[in-house]
Amino acid sequence: MPVAKLKEYLDRHGVDYELINHRRAYTAQEIAERSHIPGHEIAKTVIVKIDGVIAMAVLPASEVVEFDLLEEMTGAMCVELAEEWEFERLFSGCEVGAMPPFGNLFGMKVYVDPELALDETIAFNAGNHTELIKLKYADFERLAQPIMLEFGVMA
Repeated sequence: MPVAKLKEYLDRHGVDYELINHRRAYTAQEIAERSHIPGHEIAKTVIVKIDGVIAMAVLPASEVVEFDLLEEMTGAMCVELAEEWEFERLFSGCEVGAMPPFGNLFGMKVYVDPELALDETIAFNAGNHTELIKLKYADFERLAQPIMLEFGVMA
């Protein structure tokens, strides 16, 4: 989903947002540093497989997914990190590793760690490694309808 489609989606739903450009960065912590936004406000999207089904795990840049905890919280038999080849075709137009956290737009569940809800705003990749979108967490929650579970731990 190129940034234009994401912006169109947000505009159609009446969401106020800010587009932030930054130098190319690949990790959530680099993005936080280069965009001057605290790591706990940057939402990183980790693509996981839950009992073989692709899903998004969304958490602050300052945390990592605790797979055993996500497995326990979802009641799954197996939760593991998805390989790029398993999901890159699902995100046409997005650079690998820069998918926005709107799994609903890609036909998948979104699990979000409650730490993200502690801040009024969140920022996330806009489909590439040079732009972020910043908006109110409440708008993200309203549109993405994530399942809130505790699965992140400090990096």
